[in-house]
Amino acid sequence: MNKFFSFFRESQTARMLISIGLILIVFGVFMFCINTKNQDYIKVDAVVSGTVLVEDTHTDAEGNTVVATYNVYVKYSVNGTEYETLLGELSGYKEGDKITIYYDPNDPNNITQTKSLLLPIGIIVGGLAAFIGGIVSGANAIKKHKRLKEQEKGWKNE
Repeated sequence: MNKFFSFFRESQTARMLISIGLILIVFGVFMFCINTKNQDYIKVDAVVSGTVLVEDTHTDAEGNTVVATYNVYVKYSVNGTEYETLLGELSGYKEGDKITIYYDPNDPNNITQTKSLLLPIGIIVGGLAAFIGGIVSGANAIKKHKRLKEQEKGWKNE
């Protein structure tokens, strides 16, 4: 078998893990940057004031059930002023549900459901683990490739 293709096959796991690791790291850093901007947001209780169907429940081409999604609007009060804002395109909420949100003290119309940094940090750590696993796997593929080359030299000398 061609040496290049042999090495290409042996390094497949390494290439995949390194790629996935880099994607997760970039995504995690992106999420971390977004979440650090909302760390000064203030907690407030809100009520789902309305839902508008965006996509109805259906079965996709692979036979998987896709749950209905809605534009979910929430009402909340900040310093005596009532606000009604789009929370997002979600499923599982119905009118009258009570939820906790966080609002921007500089612009109470800007809201989020979470300000936790655990998820972005977890994604970054997972990405680092995949990346390091890819490097280790790549180093093992290189060692194996070198061993096979040495073994081939021994066959040629016999």
